[in-house]
Amino acid sequence: MGRYLQTMFVICDLAVVNIAVFLSWALYPSFREIAGDSGVKLMWLLANAALLPVFYFQKEHAHARRAIQMEGVVRGIFYTVGFHALVFLPLMMFMGLTERMEYRAIGIFYLIFFFLLLLSRIGTRLYVKSIRRKGRNTAIVIIIGTDETARRLYEAMLTDEGFGYRVLGFFGDHAPAFDGKYLGSIDGLGDYVEKQKVDQIFYTLSGHHESMSYVASVADNKVADFYYVPQVSRYFSRRFQLNSIGSMPVLSAMRNPLRSKPNRLLKRGFDLVVSSIFLFFYPLIYVPVAIAIKMTSPGPVYFKQKRTGYKGKDFDCLKFRTMKVNKDSDRAQATADDPRKTRLGAFLRKTSLDELPQFINVFRGEMSVVGPRPHMLKHTEEYTRLVDRYMLRHAVKPGITGWAQVNGYRGITDELWKMEKRVEFDVWYIEHWSFLLDLKIMCRTVWNAIRGEKNAF
Repeated sequence: MGRYLQTMFVICDLAVVNIAVFLSWALYPSFREIAGDSGVKLMWLLANAALLPVFYFQKEHAHARRAIQMEGVVRGIFYTVGFHALVFLPLMMFMGLTERMEYRAIGIFYLIFFFLLLLSRIGTRLYVKSIRRKGRNTAIVIIIGTDETARRLYEAMLTDEGFGYRVLGFFGDHAPAFDGKYLGSIDGLGDYVEKQKVDQIFYTLSGHHESMSYVASVADNKVADFYYVPQVSRYFSRRFQLNSIGSMPVLSAMRNPLRSKPNRLLKRGFDLVVSSIFLFFYPLIYVPVAIAIKMTSPGPVYFKQKRTGYKGKDFDCLKFRTMKVNKDSDRAQATADDPRKTRLGAFLRKTSLDELPQFINVFRGEMSVVGPRPHMLKHTEEYTRLVDRYMLRHAVKPGITGWAQVNGYRGITDELWKMEKRVEFDVWYIEHWSFLLDLKIMCRTVWNAIRGEKNAF
C-alpha cells in the first residue's frame, strides 16, 4: 500500500498548486488581460513543472515515514514552497512573464500555496495515521535483543498506533523481562523469517559482531530493512550525525540547538511577543479571578513560590492562589483530593488558569512560554541526588508548559519513576529544540486544556 500513499501525496500537491494558481488569478484578474491566454497557460504549465524537482529531491515523498511529527511536516512545507520558488521564479523571468505580472500577485500565490499545502499535508498525514491504527499500511517488525535498549525501542514503537509498527517478537539469549513475545535465540532467526513476512529487523545488541553480521545477512536475503540501534543511555537523547574517518563510520552528537545565540534570540523574541500580547488583555482575566479569590478565601490573590530557574538560580514563580494559606505550601505537592484547595482553586487548577500569571515571569525574562516546568527548591535538592542529569533541565529557562507536560507527565511525582520520565522528556526537549517544536507544544497544551487532563489537580 506504500506506493499508493506516495502517489496520493504527489496528486495532492499537484492539486494544491493548481488551486493556488486559479485562486491567485481570481484575486488578480488583470493578469489575464496583460499576459493574454498564452501567458496564462504558460504560467500554469511552469507552476506545475516547478514541482517536479521538488518531488525528486524531497525525501518525504520517497516513502511514507512512520514516526510522523507535525513539526517535520511544517518544515517540509517550507522546503517545498521555497524549492518551488527557486525553480518557478527563474522560469517565469526567463519566459518574460514577471514583466507582465505584479510581484504582489506572486506573493499572494505563494501565500495561498503555503496554507493550502499545510491543510493538505496535515489532512493526508492524519489519514495515514488513521488507516495504520486500523491495521493497514503496517510495518512487520522483529527486534533482536531483549535488554533495556530493546524495551525502550519497543515502547517507542507503541507510543502511537499511527506509526503502524506490528512487532512479531524478540530474539535473544533469554526471554525479555518486559511484556514482549520471546521468539527464541538468534540462531533461529533464519528459519523464522522464511515462514513469516518481515519488513524490518532492528538490532539492539552491542559487542556481538558475528551475530550482527548474521542478522544483516538474513535481512538482505529476506529483502527486509535492517536497522542498528546503538545502546545509549535514555538520558543521552541527543541527535547523532553519521560521519566517517577514512572508511570508519563515526557517530557524532549534534550540538544542543539552544546553545546557538540566534536560536536563543528567536526564542526570547517569541516569548516577548506572546507575553506582551497576553498581558495587554490580562486585566480582563485578572479582575474577575482576583475578585473571586478574595470572596472565597482570605489571603493574597497571587501565590508566590521560590522555584529553581535558569542555571539553577531561584526566582519567584507566580500563580493565582488556589489553596488556603498554609505552612506546607513550599514542601508538599498538591494531590487529587487535597483538603488545602478551595473550590475555586480546584477549578483554576483543572483548567490551568492558575498558571496564567506566569506570563509576567516570561515578560521579566525569568521563564519562557515553553520549557521544563520549574520545580520547588525542595524537589531540586532531593532529585539532584536521585535522578541522573536532573540539573541539565535547568540549561534553559523553565516554561509555562513543556514537552513532559503535553506527554502526560505533569502533576504529583509521588514515585521516583515519574520524575525520571519527566526529566527524560525535558532533556529530550532541550537537545531537540526547534521553533516549530515550541509551536507544536503550545498547540497540544491548548488542546489538552480544552479536553481536560486527569493529572491537572
